[in-house]
Amino acid sequence: MNHFASIARVPGDPILSLMEAYRADNRPEKLDLGVGVYKDGQGLTPIPKAVKLAEQRLIDSETTKSYVGGHGDPVFCQLLAELVLGTDSQALAEQRVGATQTPGGTGALRLAADFISHHLAGRGIWLSDPTWPIHESIFAEAGLEVSHYPYVGADNRLNVEAMLTALGQIPQGDVVLLHACCHNPTGFDLSHEDWQRVLEVVKARELLPLIDFAYQGFGEGLEQDAWAVRLFAQALPELLITSSCSKNFGLYRERTGALLVCAADTEKLVDIRSQLAFLARNLWSTPPAHGAAVVAIILADPELKAIWSHELNSMRERIASLREGLVNALEPHGLAQRFAHINQQRGMFSYTGLTQSQVTRLREAFSIYMVGSGRANVAGIDAERFPQLARAIAQVCTE
Repeated sequence: MNHFASIARVPGDPILSLMEAYRADNRPEKLDLGVGVYKDGQGLTPIPKAVKLAEQRLIDSETTKSYVGGHGDPVFCQLLAELVLGTDSQALAEQRVGATQTPGGTGALRLAADFISHHLAGRGIWLSDPTWPIHESIFAEAGLEVSHYPYVGADNRLNVEAMLTALGQIPQGDVVLLHACCHNPTGFDLSHEDWQRVLEVVKARELLPLIDFAYQGFGEGLEQDAWAVRLFAQALPELLITSSCSKNFGLYRERTGALLVCAADTEKLVDIRSQLAFLARNLWSTPPAHGAAVVAIILADPELKAIWSHELNSMRERIASLREGLVNALEPHGLAQRFAHINQQRGMFSYTGLTQSQVTRLREAFSIYMVGSGRANVAGIDAERFPQLARAIAQVCTE
């Protein structure tokens, strides 16, 4: 018997496939704006100085490689919860918040998906249109019914009114996934007023928010980017938050993240955490320790935390300058107004507004790689190559 005879091949992940195509491209002028990692001026994804210092301290002091337990490193979990919710959080003071360490933000999303599937039977989940493609598959694979609410329309503009109207029609009690900041893939974020209005709809429809917080510090700043998360945590008794340390600590391959749960009271939190530990046991048993230990060392040490915060500010400021530089480079081609939204977006990504055919043309003719939707990783831009990039964009926009 040929046991595997009926197994079909599935298409590769489009972003990973883009990585492979870029590596295979031998043209020296090639430019990678596809893969969602931060890059410095030399095109490298650097290890922050604070991380290197914390790693050395960890190597010198670590005495065991034993398991860290189902919920992970408790010090990491406590310090990350404080980073996300603020040290003055009432929910933390009332001891009704728990963090479960996960393999990256993606692991936190999958744990949340399984928790919803197993314990909130019949609840659908609503994602922004568009959203990070992995959101779609993670929740579908967990057996949830996935639906969408409008976010950015065909005109490449944030449509808050359509979003609010759709949220107001979601079945009572369903789960709604919201991007805390640096919306992936569009880069368009809600204003404080917009968030207040979303909160009112969430309360009126008794929805359960799942806030994906993957880019804390990449939008406006560590504290500023947490504004919406803290607003919801203060206003609602129940909340799910997924947090990632991949971007702001540069710990991509260490897979460091957490699922935070805000419950109505301490007793209910204990119930929920028992279920999360059970689910995690069947997903990955216990999470990897290294990245969490590094984050815990940094957040617990004022000097290291100050170094890390300064480095994070520098990354954010560089991305902002790249946005401005690209729009300025498009000015001589008469395209600055058309692409002005790039300078208004936040985080690493930009929904450029380029079409699938224009993206294909950029790749084939100019070795410029970005996702087919027109999403570009702004952090991948080499500032010295603004003229080259602007000329290429102008060419495909006039053909």
